[in-house]
Amino acid sequence: MEFSLNEIVYGVVFEALEYTPEAKAMIIFDEDCGLTTMLTEAYKAAMPAAILVDFNKTTPDEIKAAVDLLSPKDLVVMVQSTSFRLNEFRFRLELFNRSLKVIEHPHLGRIPEVEWPTYIKSLIYDKEYYRTVGPALKAKIDKAQRIVVSCDGAELVYDTLMEDAKLNIGDYTGMKNTGGQFPIGEVFTEPTNMSGVNGTVKLFAFGDNKFRVIAPEKPVLVVIKEGIIVDAPDAPPEFVDILDQIRMDEQLWVRELGFGMNRAMTRDIRLTDIGSYERMCGIHLSLGQKHTIYAKPGFPKRSSRYHVDVFVDVTAVTIDGEVVFKDGRYLV
Repeated sequence: MEFSLNEIVYGVVFEALEYTPEAKAMIIFDEDCGLTTMLTEAYKAAMPAAILVDFNKTTPDEIKAAVDLLSPKDLVVMVQSTSFRLNEFRFRLELFNRSLKVIEHPHLGRIPEVEWPTYIKSLIYDKEYYRTVGPALKAKIDKAQRIVVSCDGAELVYDTLMEDAKLNIGDYTGMKNTGGQFPIGEVFTEPTNMSGVNGTVKLFAFGDNKFRVIAPEKPVLVVIKEGIIVDAPDAPPEFVDILDQIRMDEQLWVRELGFGMNRAMTRDIRLTDIGSYERMCGIHLSLGQKHTIYAKPGFPKRSSRYHVDVFVDVTAVTIDGEVVFKDGRYLV
């Protein structure tokens, strides 16, 4: 079934965020690219009474004063061609600290016009899919003894318990914060014991230092020993550059194991912006020492610098011998 942009945005606002018209809403936007303008108009249609703030025509003090008038459970939508900055005012964090609901669309200027339809489709909120498959995956991950990520001619084995899996599925029940960056659709975790991660894995794409998705002609084979990349034979220069950059400052850890659920994005249907494409339907990993969610001894949050998303050319994933992902879809 095809949905209009207005219908898609309506689903985000009223189904995922569970916004009610009794609460106030604010839309902070810019008009620096066509996609921001389209999304802003759709949010205006969904919430006709919303307070409108044109970021480029409003001073930081005026924006702060407008936010001060909001109450907990009110909604703030940020539609951004880049990422809004108000001096030392850490925008999304400050909004969450005020118990406001947040929908954030950052860096839309990175998405070329040919990819706009994919981005818009990725915002469709399939409530039944996300709220059944997501928790089912989490339940299996949280009690997993062994996870195997299989590629054609490669196998990465997690012989370790996993950290408590986190859900990014548009269900904020029991969570401290309501909302975040869109598109959504992900269950992620990492090993409790990094040395339990061993084997080989093939990557069909990776993020570069300009936050773009790079997909080489053929998948990159990576060798992992005790949670660290030890070799990447025949890797293209762009990937070698990423590894060298990380290696200058920290170990080449493989931390996050992400189960992307967003079916609008696949191995072949991509977005250039890494932050949006991360939720593609498939498996992604993170390279580098940094992870803001999971604290571990030996991984200092303040000095850890790198969290580079890479995407697995996966054929299947098993959890304790049960196939949970195959042929591009989840089987839970």
